[in-house]
Amino acid sequence: MYICTYEYDGKKTVGILSRDKLYISPICNVVDRGILDINDVINQYNDKVKLLSNKFDKYIGEQIPLNKVKICAPIEHPKRDIICLGKNYIDHALEVKDSIVNTKDIPEYPIYFTKRADPAIGTGDIIHSHEELTNQIDYEVELAVIIGKNGRDIPKEQAQDYIFGYTIINDVSARDIQKKHEQWFRGKSLATFCPMGPFIVTKDEIPFPVTLDISSKVNNHPRQSSNTKHMIFNISHIISDISRGMELKAGDIIITGTPSGVGLGFKPPRFLKKGDKIECTIEKIGTLVNYIQ
Repeated sequence: MYICTYEYDGKKTVGILSRDKLYISPICNVVDRGILDINDVINQYNDKVKLLSNKFDKYIGEQIPLNKVKICAPIEHPKRDIICLGKNYIDHALEVKDSIVNTKDIPEYPIYFTKRADPAIGTGDIIHSHEELTNQIDYEVELAVIIGKNGRDIPKEQAQDYIFGYTIINDVSARDIQKKHEQWFRGKSLATFCPMGPFIVTKDEIPFPVTLDISSKVNNHPRQSSNTKHMIFNISHIISDISRGMELKAGDIIITGTPSGVGLGFKPPRFLKKGDKIECTIEKIGTLVNYIQ
């Protein structure tokens, strides 16, 4: 299923996308119970996705044309900061080796940091330039993993059981702020720096291990192009490793790194400018589109 947060007639709610991807149905009409946001869906249906899917297949109620709604970030207010992976594709690690603070070109262990999104923004929304703070805004298309249930010390072979679904996040980054502070949190956490969406795709729609084409464009020009199979540390490894001695909780979001082709990797760098259009695409999930202003 493709699940989203959308705005219609001035009200935000959770919906399910039709199989032909032309309509949205309010999830509360499908399940006859109160759903305030996608976190409620995760908590109530992580282990019952097939049940929810069967209910939706039998649903004959209201369907709203997709082009009549505003698609928002699926999880606008994550419960906790987003868990991020740095330098998780070899080609990206090498392209930024002289620019990003780290002692090794290719990491031996996952590099974790966090990113604040309060709120995340959706497809079609504006990324603020924050020109009073930075002139080096960069893009990073990343596969985001949505955790479906609480877990600690999760074995690799059970990692998929703890996944609710997947979405796209553009890990927007102010490179000069990263360099000045010698860490990544602040440069990645300015307001509007977490575009997310357009949908959460439940895990049953995507075979595991996940091997999806991943790409980005700026002003219709290709920048990044790879496949998630090229991650240094795959999803099973990440979930197992980060949960050792630390509990993952339902609704947690993990973004799994970006491939080469970011603006910082060009010589000279190609940072984003006002008016730029950024498209982040992942196979079987969709395309997340945003603009710099």
